[in-house]
Amino acid sequence: MHTKLADADLQRILAAEHHDPFQILGRHAEGDGYALRVFRPGMAWLAVLGTDGNQHPLTRYGESDLFLWHGPGELLPIHPRLVAGDGHGNQLEWVDPYSYMPQLGEFDLYIFGQGKHLHAYRFLGAHPHQVEGVEGVLFSTWAPNASRVSVVGDFNRWDGRAHPMRLRSGGVWELFVPGLGEGSLYRFELRNRDTGQLLLKSDPYGRRFEMRPANANLVTGPTHHEWQDAEWMHTRAERDWLHSPMCIYEVHLGSWQRDEQGRFLSYQEIAHRLVGHVHNHGFTHIELLPINEHPLDASWGYQVTGYYAPTSRFGSPDDLRYLIDYCHQSGIGVLLDWVPAHFPKDAFALARFDGTALYEHEDPRKGEHRDWGTLIFNYGRLEVKNFLLSNAIYWLEEFHIDGLRVDAVASMLYLDYSRSAGDWVPNEHGGRENLEAIEFLQELNQVVHELHPGALTIAEESTSWPMVSRPVSMGGLGFSMKWNMGWMNDTLEYMHKDPFYRRYHHNLLTFALIYAFHENFVLPFSHDEVVHLKRSMLDKMPGDNWQRFANLRLLYTFMYGMPGKKLLFMGNEFAHGREWNCDTQLDWHLYDYPQHHGVAKLIADLNHLYREQPALHHFDFEGQGFNWLDCDDADQSILIFQRRTPDAVATLVFNFTPVPRDEFRIGVPGPGHYHVRLNSDSTYYGGSNYGSGDVAKAEALPHQGEDWSISIDLPPLAGMVILRD
Repeated sequence: MHTKLADADLQRILAAEHHDPFQILGRHAEGDGYALRVFRPGMAWLAVLGTDGNQHPLTRYGESDLFLWHGPGELLPIHPRLVAGDGHGNQLEWVDPYSYMPQLGEFDLYIFGQGKHLHAYRFLGAHPHQVEGVEGVLFSTWAPNASRVSVVGDFNRWDGRAHPMRLRSGGVWELFVPGLGEGSLYRFELRNRDTGQLLLKSDPYGRRFEMRPANANLVTGPTHHEWQDAEWMHTRAERDWLHSPMCIYEVHLGSWQRDEQGRFLSYQEIAHRLVGHVHNHGFTHIELLPINEHPLDASWGYQVTGYYAPTSRFGSPDDLRYLIDYCHQSGIGVLLDWVPAHFPKDAFALARFDGTALYEHEDPRKGEHRDWGTLIFNYGRLEVKNFLLSNAIYWLEEFHIDGLRVDAVASMLYLDYSRSAGDWVPNEHGGRENLEAIEFLQELNQVVHELHPGALTIAEESTSWPMVSRPVSMGGLGFSMKWNMGWMNDTLEYMHKDPFYRRYHHNLLTFALIYAFHENFVLPFSHDEVVHLKRSMLDKMPGDNWQRFANLRLLYTFMYGMPGKKLLFMGNEFAHGREWNCDTQLDWHLYDYPQHHGVAKLIADLNHLYREQPALHHFDFEGQGFNWLDCDDADQSILIFQRRTPDAVATLVFNFTPVPRDEFRIGVPGPGHYHVRLNSDSTYYGGSNYGSGDVAKAEALPHQGEDWSISIDLPPLAGMVILRD
């Protein structure tokens, strides 16, 4: 058969090097009729079903897998249906994908190129799609430095020659493949235009992966989950989160609980167990360590290879929706650890996606975290910024996530973060601030808060960068809250010391109040504090066994008394005895031991008291809610302060030594009877019960700046919350 196309064009198709396969393949007017060109490796014969109902054979081009036909146009359907056999009795039938017009809208491509498409995930990636009544999947990906991109999968024997894609504006490639549906396995094969290097990549916008260590994507359609959390979502949007209690339970799903054989629980199995546990202990929110797809369990999810895919370790995306929905119906919010600071070097994922530093910087002084062995996003590239902004919106909208805890913000803000002199590139003003990352974070927070009122953004930021949790309009980064790493480090350093020496380090407990209201702080005892030989929270405490538990109960009571929202990592709530191990479940048998169970009961009571008493939470972020009564008693290692609202006062007293103090006088805000509402030394929690149940009548004896005072017995290594009847 003759063809008017040059052999060179056909050879480029055969070699999978053609940048626009639609010029060659498919149905084309030619001479007085139409030509049909089909490339299908591995077929012995191929025919087209004509409008006359008959099969019309195609002719093989030389010894290749390219098949050609020429005939009258009225015989060839606009969307030809092809039939082929492999010579072994197997027959295939499909609609030619190269007969369809472009499917992606120019406007979508334009605003994506501008970095402003907040729903880029709706057209990039793989989506079940219908064209003129034909069902299939529309594939698209961004790869501006590729000379050819193909979609490969179980439907074409992973052969990159079979389904080359069409190049659109801005470096986006697309292809509609009729006949495919949900569950089809796929990847993208890319050829770099400069080097000819072939790359096999997972989909950056892929919504589901195979179970690791496999890493192909699965085509995923619209959700089939029917949300039942409309009341929660409405209330969240109206909620005054600044003045509401918030106590967060941080969870790594893979090691919280497992089944009897030590295997992962599913999202749905976790839902019922986790919600019951969180309810019993009084937490308001769950924070999930990253559940984006990741290849290595030991990374805890922080080395993400599938930003749009919930990890398949625990089930399907709809299974995760079930978990979140169940939490919401039970009155529990769900936060997600989100990792826009860096990504791993795995060859199948984002790293050098089209053979160039596409998502990262080419210069390792800007594009690599050598400490972590990871790559840094190029926040100045509009399409990369769009990838991340769209991802944040994806989790909020598609999964009803209530907020994002943004990991490693400090590493994003500073160009010299963890770098030696000469190993970083100053910004355009000669400074160390990463201006592009700052602009990205500000835009992220503005977009999230504008589109989803009530959704929270929380920064893990460990430096003194100013105004992290202040509005962008004021010059801030715009986060809702920030982890108070300074308070956490100072407090743990103090508690680690022998009580005899604590008098010399009293300022470690009081210093945080100098800056406590400069930001909206979360007080975290997170996963990072119980790994890498840092020991468990219990093992950080000094003294004999009784003192270690007493110190831990004192520490938690102090935490709940201080201004700021609260966060505890799983296991902390029952004094887990050993460091966290991500490869196995927590030691739940410890609940059978009275001292561990006592800590769990204390956490439950602290959470409920914190939530019930506005004085303990209403002004977590504002100075008028806090008043020192005595911050200078270093010799006795005692602290006394008030948490206040205009209508109520809670008095908190802490004894950081094992010495009880009898008839200890405390200033109170007025006459009446005062009772010890919570005593961490109660026998109920595993303590000695010293001072528990005290009720004292205020006397008109001025003390600690108040006109009235009471006298109580102060227990050893304990904290008390005192309320007026």
